[in-house]
Amino acid sequence: MKKGEKRKLDLIQIAYRLFVSRGYEHTSVDEIIEEAGIAKGTYYYYFQSKEQMLEEVIEMMLQAEAEKAEAVLHTDLSVPEKIVGIIASIQPAQEERTIDNALHQPENILMHNKIKGRLYDLIVPILSRAAEEGVEKGLFHCDNIPERVRMIMILSGDMFDGHIPATQATIDVFIDTTEKILGAEPGTMGFIRGLIQHTEDIQ
Repeated sequence: MKKGEKRKLDLIQIAYRLFVSRGYEHTSVDEIIEEAGIAKGTYYYYFQSKEQMLEEVIEMMLQAEAEKAEAVLHTDLSVPEKIVGIIASIQPAQEERTIDNALHQPENILMHNKIKGRLYDLIVPILSRAAEEGVEKGLFHCDNIPERVRMIMILSGDMFDGHIPATQATIDVFIDTTEKILGAEPGTMGFIRGLIQHTEDIQ
């Protein structure tokens, strides 16, 4: 890695730590500069604004999530478990919620949409390979796989972000819809019910 690239990565990692510990809204550019021990001009050489830094921090988070998703793909889990494991791997960690929440502020709506598109670009190919494995094994019966797994990601995002209340009926419909999208036999994805309930119990 070149010196300039390392300096930029170091700044992104410092900003990430500050955003996690203090919250994005409560972290200033000056605090990032002070923590890094650099001149203000150095910061603005790499980043035009705090918002650009946020975008770079989230890109780093997305790359880490994509690596976790790729690792799930190469495990000995069943195909349905891989599908769920990949989706679970792209959920922000609890301590990262303050960064994720910043994206939902009205002033960051354009960035939010851009980041969501980037997430799909990274994860849809990985999910598609898992779904294709399911088709090869006769577990799933479907075509247009990238479009189908993208739809599952959209539904999962709303479910796990709390945009849809996780009632028993909602969970049942989510499982049923996921199975229909993949062309799976009823009950194939039923284990999701226990995972969602367990997640709620420990939150």
